[in-house]
Amino acid sequence: MLSTKRKTEVISFPISVFETADTKEDLEDWLLSQNPEFLKRMRNAKKDDIVCKGKDWKLLKKELCIK
Repeated sequence: MLSTKRKTEVISFPISVFETADTKEDLEDWLLSQNPEFLKRMRNAKKDDIVCKGKDWKLLKKELCIK
């Protein structure tokens, strides 16, 4: 029999965020807003968009397997 161990991670956030979040998506949005790597990627994407170097939406959806 195979034994699988899962790594457990604990994520902390201020109680005020939890109390004011209406949905799970609100919590996810807050967590993303605190992630430096995500913010860097979004800033780079915005810069690319401003100088018309963004990716075509149809190609991006295909690349990410989004319908």
